[in-house]
Amino acid sequence: MFSKFTSILQHAVEALAPSLPLQEDFVYHWKAITHYYIETSDDKAPVTDTNIPSHLEQMLDILVQEENERESGETGPCMEYLLHHKILETLYTLGKADCPPGMKQQVLIFYTKLLGRIRQPLLPHINVHRPVQKLIRLCGEVLATPTENEEIQFLCIVCAKLKQDPYLVNFFLENKMKSLASKGVPSVISEDTLKGQDSLSTDTGQSQHPEELSGATGMEQTELEDEPPHQMDHLSTSLDNLSVTSLPEASVVRPNQDYNLVNSLLNLTRSPDGRIAVKACEGLMLLVSLPEPAAAKCLTQSTCLCELLTDRLASLYKALPQSVDPLDIETVEAINWGLDSYSHKEDASAFPGKRALISFLSWFDYCDQLIKEAQKTAAVALAKAVHERFFIGVMEPQLMQTSEMGILTSTALLHRIVRQVTSDVLLQEMVFFILGEQREPETVAEISRHPLRHRLIEHCDHISDEISIMTLRMFEHLLQKPNEHILYNLVLRNLEERNYTECKPLCPEDKDVVENGLIAGAVDLEEDPLFTDISPENTLPNQEWLSSSPPATPDHPKNDGKTEVHKIVNSFLCLVPDDAKSSYHVEGTGYDTYLRDAHRQFRDYCAICLRWEWPGSPKALEKCNLEAAFFEGHFLKVLFDRMGRILDQPYDVNLQVTSVLSRLSLFPHPHIHEYLLDPYVNLAPGCRSLFSVIVRVVGDLMLRIQRIQDFTPKLLLVRKRLLGLEPEGPLQALPSCW
Repeated sequence: MFSKFTSILQHAVEALAPSLPLQEDFVYHWKAITHYYIETSDDKAPVTDTNIPSHLEQMLDILVQEENERESGETGPCMEYLLHHKILETLYTLGKADCPPGMKQQVLIFYTKLLGRIRQPLLPHINVHRPVQKLIRLCGEVLATPTENEEIQFLCIVCAKLKQDPYLVNFFLENKMKSLASKGVPSVISEDTLKGQDSLSTDTGQSQHPEELSGATGMEQTELEDEPPHQMDHLSTSLDNLSVTSLPEASVVRPNQDYNLVNSLLNLTRSPDGRIAVKACEGLMLLVSLPEPAAAKCLTQSTCLCELLTDRLASLYKALPQSVDPLDIETVEAINWGLDSYSHKEDASAFPGKRALISFLSWFDYCDQLIKEAQKTAAVALAKAVHERFFIGVMEPQLMQTSEMGILTSTALLHRIVRQVTSDVLLQEMVFFILGEQREPETVAEISRHPLRHRLIEHCDHISDEISIMTLRMFEHLLQKPNEHILYNLVLRNLEERNYTECKPLCPEDKDVVENGLIAGAVDLEEDPLFTDISPENTLPNQEWLSSSPPATPDHPKNDGKTEVHKIVNSFLCLVPDDAKSSYHVEGTGYDTYLRDAHRQFRDYCAICLRWEWPGSPKALEKCNLEAAFFEGHFLKVLFDRMGRILDQPYDVNLQVTSVLSRLSLFPHPHIHEYLLDPYVNLAPGCRSLFSVIVRVVGDLMLRIQRIQDFTPKLLLVRKRLLGLEPEGPLQALPSCW
């Protein structure tokens, strides 16, 4: 109460007193602070019981007023006084000593407001960036301290200033200093001792000479010339006797001292106060985005940033339950690292492990965004650290396990982060982790060369339908990512030489309809053993259901040897006989209803693939190695195998298999279009294509529908139930495959 009264009385006196020139007023307030240390004998009273906060605020107001009254960029006498008399050095010492108690908080506030409210660049001045450097080291030493909020505000304003002028970061890249704790330094260290440590030259090339450190706490002798000799001695003794306990510094492990701004922010990311931690993360994001190569190198090589990111990812991943419902992993709300707030009690859709899942996905989102914003070399280093220390070290053993529940959970988590990643650099490392870096054609003998890739593709045909569906969904979303290596590694490298085609040159008539109405190179279903049970009366006239479109006409000429699109479409449409179709019986369910969405997706894929500079036409056959044995690759092999069993698999599995094949078909690469979509391609002996696989499925279909009574109405009922147009119920006499 007394201190508040004193402060009010002082303000009243100052208001009534004649106004002094700004410099005199500024010096008055500063000397009022220094006199406190000369005259007081009780240094235990909190700083809020003194007039120091008021004087510091007045000094700030004067500096702002002075800058507003002068031309832009011009330094006034008050600012010159602050710089020349090393006031910031003195305040740093008082703040480090926290004398009187709470002084550290006041010093942090003063530094923060000074840097934030003064428009002219201050950090280039050695008498500013040097004490700022020192104050940075005090931040984050001990978590949950009363000054945490002021510490993070100070660090963030420094980061903001560096963002405005990235070159200034060079002032904050310091030489390595050996740990004080490892040298057996006493627990009480005088400020002069620390000043001796700080006298090392910095990377800026500005040597700090001993004369710059003369006087108590860096104050010049000229500052005290007006003081009586006994008061000068008293003030010097008072400040020199301010001992600083080194326990916080000794207790904080700082393996590298090169980039203390990063180290302090890293410490504060561990704060139990979520707001402080988020602010620290924002500060780190500002620093990693600075374009200075030296800062990027120091950030990744001389700080714990990579270790912190990956270790926290690993610990949060390991904290997840051993089994989580894949649907919960997929449907948990969108994650934003800065908004990681969750109350289990308020969540009506809570499930066991949801808090842990949100924490993991939130931190992964932060890593992804940090790498996305980072300077190029820093981004590469950070992404490689996530690859080596988290993907390989933590996720791979989970994905390679044999427990079905463990496989399902780990694959669902992989699927979620594949969907979530947005950084191109991190995506590249994730792709290399999942698929490997190989780009040469696959061979049957070497399909397990990259164990994780082999295992995941095998899981697409797992005995557990849940695992198969989840793995197929992961690959489907992987194919939607803007990364050329994904499609090349899975498919294109095996189609590069077009050795799926017959070596002999194609005759013109091979591209037209043959006499019996079958497509050239297609399977003759009448001669296929699967069709021996089809009676003549059940055979469609002229094999109409497998006929192609009419031959080329002058209105539809062939371009560059490519099969006409309408012929390809009609060939696929005619594969299934009308008796086995139900779309005609339900309005609005024909294939044309999918065209608009397919067109939009194809346009999106074309936009993505433009940057990959794919050829517009297939590689010339004379340049291809057609003698090499063709292998469609492990991925297409499993998809074709699954497609061949479509009549015996659950509906959900079939949907997912066809969805992945549809994604592949959208890519505008000529070899993909030729191999997957052109039924007229003359396949080499022993080769199969998507069309040939479907032909055999249709053959099996034709055999089965002969054995089902009232097949068409039953098929229609199933379709309506799948569309939700009919209630669920038993369906007699329809095989389970339907």
